[in-house]
Amino acid sequence: MSAFLPRLLFSALLRPFLRDRLLHVLLILMLLLWLPQPAAVSQFAHWIDWPTIATLAGLLLLTKGVESSGYLSHLGRLIINRLPNERALALFLVCMSALLSTVLTNDVALFIVVPLTLSLRGMAGLPIGRLVIFEALAVNAGSLLTPIGNPQNILLWQLSGLSFAGFTWQMAPLALGCTALLLLATALAFPKQPIHTQLHDDASGYQPRLLAACALLYVGFVLALESGHPGWGLAAVVAGVALLRPALLLAVDWSLIAVFMLMFVDIRLLTQLPLVRHWTDAVAGLDTTGLYLTALLGSQLISNVPATILLVKYSSAYKVLAYAVNAGGFGCVLGSLANLIALRMAGERGIWMQFHLYSLPALLLAGVLGYFLR
Repeated sequence: MSAFLPRLLFSALLRPFLRDRLLHVLLILMLLLWLPQPAAVSQFAHWIDWPTIATLAGLLLLTKGVESSGYLSHLGRLIINRLPNERALALFLVCMSALLSTVLTNDVALFIVVPLTLSLRGMAGLPIGRLVIFEALAVNAGSLLTPIGNPQNILLWQLSGLSFAGFTWQMAPLALGCTALLLLATALAFPKQPIHTQLHDDASGYQPRLLAACALLYVGFVLALESGHPGWGLAAVVAGVALLRPALLLAVDWSLIAVFMLMFVDIRLLTQLPLVRHWTDAVAGLDTTGLYLTALLGSQLISNVPATILLVKYSSAYKVLAYAVNAGGFGCVLGSLANLIALRMAGERGIWMQFHLYSLPALLLAGVLGYFLR
C-alpha cells in the first residue's frame, strides 16, 4: 500500500501532461527551433516571464477550489429552474459567463457554465450549441475587463505597472461596449419561447466553506499581485490550499502552466531566426494603427496569447496591444483558446461552422470599437 500511493499521486500529476496535445506540439516546436541554435538553451529560463507564470499558477489553484466547491453550479441551477423563456435563459447564461470570467479567468468560467448548459440537452428544441457559442463570446468579452481575466491581460498588466483598478479602468470602455453589443445580439438570436426547466440539484454535496476560504485567499493573492510580490502570493496560496484541501494540488491541470512557459520559449526561439527577425524588427517601427492591426491579425493567425508574447518584445504600447489582442479573441476559432475549449466541450456536429457565423461579425464590431477607443 505504501508503494502504491506514490505511484497513484505521480500518475495523477503526470496524466494531464500526457493528454495535452497543445503541450506536445509546443514541445516538438521548441526542439525543432532549438536545433539550429543550441547555445540558446542557457537563455530559456530568462525568456520566461516568471511573475506572469506565478500569477497563472495561483489563479489555477484558487479557481480549481471555487470550481470544486460546486456552489456556483448549485446557484446556477436554482436560477435556471426559475427562468420563464429561452431568451431569459440565454441572457442569464451569457451574463453568468461574462461575470465569472472577470474573476475566475475565461477558461474556468466555461468549465462552470458549459456543463450547466449541456445538462439542458434533454429539453426538446433548446439550441444548446448556440448557447455554448454565445457563452464563448461572453467569456471573451467579460475577461478583457480585468487584469486577471485572461492570460494576455495578466502578462500586459505585469509589464504595464498599472494598479489592478487602473488596468480595469483602462479596459472598461471596450469591455462595456463588447458586452452591450453581445447582450443585444443575444436578445435578437434567442426568441421568447416558453421553457419549463427542472434541473435536479442536491445542495448537500456543495461546499460553501471551501468557496469562502478560496475567496479569502483570492483577495490576499490579488493584494500580493498589486504590491508586486506574485511569488510570495503564490507561496501563500499553495500553503493555504495544502492546509485547506491538499487534494486540490493534484486536481489542478499543471500542464497549462507548462504550455505557457513553452509559449515564451518558442516565441523567443522563433524570433531568433533571421527570416522571422526581419519581419519582427519592422514591428518596432509601426505606429499605433499599424500595431493595432498587426496584433488583431496576429491573434487570428496564432491566437491572442502567443501574439501578445511576441509583440510585447517590440512595443510598450500596452493599452493598444491589450485592446487589439482582446478584440482578436473573437473571429476565427483559433483567436482564443477559450473558443476551442467551449466548442470541444459542446461536441455538436456543425458547431464549428456555426461558431464563425456569430464570431466573425463579433470580430468586426469589436475590432472597430477597439480601434476608436484605443
